[in-house]
Amino acid sequence: MAEKNLINQTAIVTGANSGIGEGVAIALGEAGANVIVNYVSNADAANEVVNKIKSFGSTAIAIWADVSKEDQVISMFQQTVEQFATVDILVNNAGLQRDAKFHEMTLAQWQLVIDVNLTGQFLCAREAIREFLRRGIVPERSVACGKIICMSSVHEIIPWSGHANYATSKGGIKMLMQSMAQEYGREKIRVNSICPGAIKTPINKSAWETPEAYNSLMTLIPYDRIGVPEDIGKLAVFLASDDSDYITGASIFIDGGMTVFEGFATGG
Repeated sequence: MAEKNLINQTAIVTGANSGIGEGVAIALGEAGANVIVNYVSNADAANEVVNKIKSFGSTAIAIWADVSKEDQVISMFQQTVEQFATVDILVNNAGLQRDAKFHEMTLAQWQLVIDVNLTGQFLCAREAIREFLRRGIVPERSVACGKIICMSSVHEIIPWSGHANYATSKGGIKMLMQSMAQEYGREKIRVNSICPGAIKTPINKSAWETPEAYNSLMTLIPYDRIGVPEDIGKLAVFLASDDSDYITGASIFIDGGMTVFEGFATGG
């Protein structure tokens, strides 16, 4: 059984009805947090995550909101405060891909990815920090005033041909995260990024669903396995807890070693 080190804390997890977001939401709920399962499509899947969290004895609700829309983000935070009095943890997870060769990429493809992946993180983090500052530190819940976890990617440092919009959004998240950590450290607001490598989720199914694709993927991963959402969930619980109180402004890579560039293992 997971340690209940987030009891009485409330977490918003964006894009939490599938994939990494689902894994994080479930892990936070298992650690005792109240969890807002944000989604923008597939309400049934969001409600399944809610029910899973409730099975641990935690409280969870699903809230629909497009994180790229300011009014919807503000409404999501207002609903959360009405239900739970405050917000302690934000996991900025919602993201998507619209892949194309750079010279063929449309402005709509570029803008959608930037709007959701980067602007969405700005809007949610801004509302979270406003609530943290309004409430202040509650020592019986956490030594920190608030915790923000930005879901980035190995592609905040690894260029990705055919995915310029996605890689750019993740590089932007790195600077957004570090700037917030710098600006609000004195208020005891901690901001960090989780940077997954290859994780077994629907968004990258083509990279692992066949033996051929999986074996090709393993040429990039020294640890020789694909990650799963539970791996990310465990790290998110640690970063949301007081166990990580001296960590802020950090990009933490969880990638089976992808960023040590397996291709050079035999000398390049």
